[in-house]
Amino acid sequence: MRQGTFSRKTRETHLDLSLDLDGNGTYEINTGVGFFNHMVETISRHSLINISLSGSGDIHVDYHHLVEDCGILLGRSVMHLLGDKRGISRFGWAIIPLDEALVEVAIDISGRPFYVSNLRNFPGLIGTFDMELGDVFFQGFASMGYTLHVLVQRGENRHHILEATCKAFAHALKQAIHIDNEHPSHLPTTKDYFEA
Repeated sequence: MRQGTFSRKTRETHLDLSLDLDGNGTYEINTGVGFFNHMVETISRHSLINISLSGSGDIHVDYHHLVEDCGILLGRSVMHLLGDKRGISRFGWAIIPLDEALVEVAIDISGRPFYVSNLRNFPGLIGTFDMELGDVFFQGFASMGYTLHVLVQRGENRHHILEATCKAFAHALKQAIHIDNEHPSHLPTTKDYFEA
């Protein structure tokens, strides 16, 4: 049963999260930031991970803390539910088009946090949501033990670029956490353990 309930409370944010890694992509997202809700909903639907996320934060100051803490909480919670990672594919990748945008994402559930992205090449606002918050979210997620690469191949509309990024991330994650039912006890590493 790869499901559970988690929370994160800091001076800036208070978040509650429920996950089912073997779900059907249903979601209930309420962070107080409309565009960010839409992005997390997109991740849920395309990863087939059931996500219920509610929370509050100092969004009257900036969205940074809320978005970062959501990434940290999601990354930590997924890692917890994967346990010793036996049976998972470990690696995932996807190339997703959205109109003029084309984005490639690759992930390794390695236990080693590393994040690289070229989203910074597309600065600006999507409504009131700053494009740099995409990196803030994915960096927070990756910091929990994932190697994550985000490469925007092309794009003009920032909404399209970030939405395609979230869809590609979702499909890559879905592939990486997939259990091989023919080899459910297989540990996908030669080290016999994953780095913490």
